[in-house]
Amino acid sequence: MSATARQEQQPAGDGAARVVVVGAGFGGLAAVRKLARSGARVTLIDRNIYSTFQPLLYEVASAGLSGSDVAYPVRAVSRRHGAVFRHGDVATIEPAARQVVLADGGRLGYDYLILATGVTAAYHGVPGAAEHSLGLYTRHDAIVLRDRIMAGSLADLRNIALASSYPEIDRSHLHVSLVERAPALLAPFHPALREYTRQQLVKRGVDVRLDTAIAKITPGQVVLADGTALPSDITVWAAGVAAPAGIAGWGLPQGAGGRIRTGPDLRVTGHGGIFAIGDIALIDDQPLPQLAQPALQMGKHAASQIHRLVNGQPTVPFRYRDKGIMATIGYRSAVVELPHRVRFHGTLAWLTWVALHLITLLGGRNRLTALVNMSWRYLTWRSGGGLIVGDDLTAGPAQPSTTGAAVSAGRRQPPAG
Repeated sequence: MSATARQEQQPAGDGAARVVVVGAGFGGLAAVRKLARSGARVTLIDRNIYSTFQPLLYEVASAGLSGSDVAYPVRAVSRRHGAVFRHGDVATIEPAARQVVLADGGRLGYDYLILATGVTAAYHGVPGAAEHSLGLYTRHDAIVLRDRIMAGSLADLRNIALASSYPEIDRSHLHVSLVERAPALLAPFHPALREYTRQQLVKRGVDVRLDTAIAKITPGQVVLADGTALPSDITVWAAGVAAPAGIAGWGLPQGAGGRIRTGPDLRVTGHGGIFAIGDIALIDDQPLPQLAQPALQMGKHAASQIHRLVNGQPTVPFRYRDKGIMATIGYRSAVVELPHRVRFHGTLAWLTWVALHLITLLGGRNRLTALVNMSWRYLTWRSGGGLIVGDDLTAGPAQPSTTGAAVSAGRRQPPAG
């Protein structure tokens, strides 16, 4: 037996429960923090040595922030909360033996397991979508996308920064299309905020196509269901999420999109010692938005239920407390919808969005550098600040690993004749 194949986590001699958390996203870290006060022996597993703050990945992709601004060392946060970090990929789970098997052969025993793996892109069977589009779900995706599109939220780049930074480029040749299969944008929001979003995008020169399906994607085109071909030098896919393919081999019940089915208390159906939280979880009769807040609340709830089980108490159902939703559209434009019918948009909403996400970034250094970098970017756009161009402009798109709606960015075709 190799050193890595040995049992890495032996039964706790002091009677403390062994808890393994898979995934260092919002839900997984929330569970680790909550478990720190429970006396359990916690091991956190993730394929990366850093945790990514996904809401600000678009700022990395548009060169407003660096990749390090949205990443925080997992070992540091684990150590702070008394957990052990194990860097690795989960190959499979053996529920009968209560063991997690890693890709390198390592095995970790557990009394309770929390799955917070997150999700990946769902391509819905669209030919060419996986091969010829880019995603925006990981730090790597954001950096690849940044080096392909130069910088800036695409429409804002063209309208604000391009003239001063690259006067030799004709702005009329940069065309941005947003293709949405639903009849409206931002479906969870109030209709007035959806319409405001559409108007803002149109005002910025974005070609918004609603109620439109995609037939296929090629290296240079997005072909719509009606046969229309949109020329595209860069296609970004953001049309939904699904469970990572490897989860299908774990022997756990799966629902729509391959997500893991759970009962009301977040325990995986038929597996009393396994919890699923965040985007990967599909709670029976309780659909939830795939956002940070549900993941955070689910992580805390799963940790609390483990504490109850250890103390011989029954579990209680998870109840999501809606604290509101918000979305950024572009420079000085966002939408916010809070409980009790509080809704607003525009500059105030944008500042609210930026402030909230800066506050919730992990690490004081990240909060400070993100504040400085974003402030500098928006203050200097008109004079050419904040633009980065990749060194290899001829490279093809990297294999995407994220979620997506379809956005195509390409050269506007010159008029005939």
